[in-house]
Amino acid sequence: MKCSFARALGLSALFSIAPVLPSLAQDPNVGRSLAANCFTCHGTNGNSAGGVPPSLAARDRSELFQTMKDFQSGKRPATIMHQHAKGYTDEQLQLIAAYFAAQKPAPARLPSKASY
Repeated sequence: MKCSFARALGLSALFSIAPVLPSLAQDPNVGRSLAANCFTCHGTNGNSAGGVPPSLAARDRSELFQTMKDFQSGKRPATIMHQHAKGYTDEQLQLIAAYFAAQKPAPARLPSKASY
């Protein structure tokens, strides 16, 4: 009896949150939240300082996605990107690529002299 009650309760809870899950994918902030891990190296909103590593802002969405897939598979050599790419699903990589593709590129800037 306890088992069937617990199972029914668990299924009830699962079905009550199911309608919420699709709305997460449509939240415009999900792509930015996922992409935030990239900001450390590629700059805020994908605009890196001095172009190293490359800026991602306004790049072609499918190119960004394919590059991440190539890092994931090991087809494209990397020092750290292959590790980052393996942490995402295809859907998450699509959201990240879409986020960066929608960003405005900033004019090229060099790091401040204080950081030399």
